Amino acid sequence: MSTSASGSPIRAAIINVTGYVGAELARLLAQHPAVEIVCVTGRSEVGKRLPNVFPHLWSVDLPIVADVEGDVDVIFSGLPHAAAAERLTPFIEQGVPVIDASADFRLYDEEVYEQWYGEHPAPHLLAQSVYGLPELHREAIAESRLVAVPGCYPTTTILALAPLAAKGWLGGRTVVDAKSGVSGAGRSLKLTSHFSEVDSNFSAYGLSGHRHQPEMVQELSSLQQSAESEAELNVTFVPHLVPMTRGILATCYPSISDGALPENPEERAAALRDAYESYYADEPFVHVAPAAPSTKQTLGSNACIVYPMVDPMTNEVMVISAIDNLVKGTAGGAVQCLNLMFGLPEELGLSKIGVYP
Repeated sequence: MSTSASGSPIRAAIINVTGYVGAELARLLAQHPAVEIVCVTGRSEVGKRLPNVFPHLWSVDLPIVADVEGDVDVIFSGLPHAAAAERLTPFIEQGVPVIDASADFRLYDEEVYEQWYGEHPAPHLLAQSVYGLPELHREAIAESRLVAVPGCYPTTTILALAPLAAKGWLGGRTVVDAKSGVSGAGRSLKLTSHFSEVDSNFSAYGLSGHRHQPEMVQELSSLQQSAESEAELNVTFVPHLVPMTRGILATCYPSISDGALPENPEERAAALRDAYESYYADEPFVHVAPAAPSTKQTLGSNACIVYPMVDPMTNEVMVISAIDNLVKGTAGGAVQCLNLMFGLPEELGLSKIGVYP
């Protein structure tokens, strides 16, 4: 796909602009030099103007309407699962490019989707979707009209482990210990995200199984298979809620196949780092850092900072990665996909530099 011959802006609509994802999409797209936001929807605030709901979006002075109106070139959706597929199906069938931030088109296997989310509203569309992680599916995204933005935890985890999976080095059970800011829970009121519940607190959740785990297995297993590895991949994923607004930090403990890396600790660490630097050498938004990252280093940016290391006490591999869950983890990843779909420079409208301190 490409922009129009006249060079006119890409006309974008945002469905459910009143959620955190929708608001972040509006912030990023409002600053994108090739995009014009022409329509925003949000049923709970219909009739109001967007700056009356989000004053920080004063430059996006549009009315919030119930449904997409007028001609649009692309639709972004911030709706939750099931509601997204139901709402987007007519646009997809009409050929309108869609970038969906829900889980509805992330999993290619209908049975796996139903195991975690229930009955799929439009299973016939699953074969058309592309998993929207450019670092893995850049060419497919560029050719697609239906892109499924990954979950924020999977983005962090997959980018942390992709270099290992691509070499076929993951050899069994991988443990992912991840922490997220409260914005990952969405803007709807929930007891567990009230200030009194979250402040000065730290807790694990999703211990009976988290919906993002099958995305991790789907993508990492595909990379392993491409490397002709026969090792079965198992991911134990434990998410935690941190009393901060934004950010995800994932600490991953992968099991490495025998013989994949040298046993000498210094040689092992050097080979590991070389694998990561080679894999991400040409990626604009993934940085292999010389030290462990922190979430604030990614605040407001589309960057993922990755740090692979070898534990000097046990000789085991660990990988730490950090992102802003609302940018690289959702809205920024969506804009990155937009750029690919419309033949634009991948970095257009996005920052690699976080807001610090």
